Amino acid sequence: MKAEVVSIMGRINQVKKAYVALLVMAMSCLSVSAFAEQKQTLGEWDVHYMVVSTPFLTPEVAASYGIVRSKFNALVNISVLDKVSGEAQRADVTGTAKNLLGNSRKLTFKKVEEGDAIYYLAVLPFRDQETFRFEIDVQKGSSKQTLKFQQKMYVDE
Repeated sequence: MKAEVVSIMGRINQVKKAYVALLVMAMSCLSVSAFAEQKQTLGEWDVHYMVVSTPFLTPEVAASYGIVRSKFNALVNISVLDKVSGEAQRADVTGTAKNLLGNSRKLTFKKVEEGDAIYYLAVLPFRDQETFRFEIDVQKGSSKQTLKFQQKMYVDE
């Protein structure tokens, strides 16, 4: 009986990892110009970031991370890697997104750890063709860097 429970738990973990892999694959296959993953080297880190519309997530993946799928929601995905070793870093990630009218929205990031991968995810509501200027603070110990980028969001019909 105990071996069966361990086997079932192992299968559940495999399915969970498969969903994360699916999420990463889905994000990497999106439109290159609007949703391509991007990277900035900030101090000792390579910070990868992408912003994608949440309907690209399967309902199962969205539910597993507590993300509401909507054509008016975007998912902000940040990963912090050591620029020498390439290892994922645990850090405090906070930030804001400000539209061109100056309206600011605080981004609340949720840390997701799957194996050696660590992602920081936040949901951002938006309107069609709304442009945001992002300022994402990454802090680990006394080291702090700010990622800045701009992106225009589109509603997929």
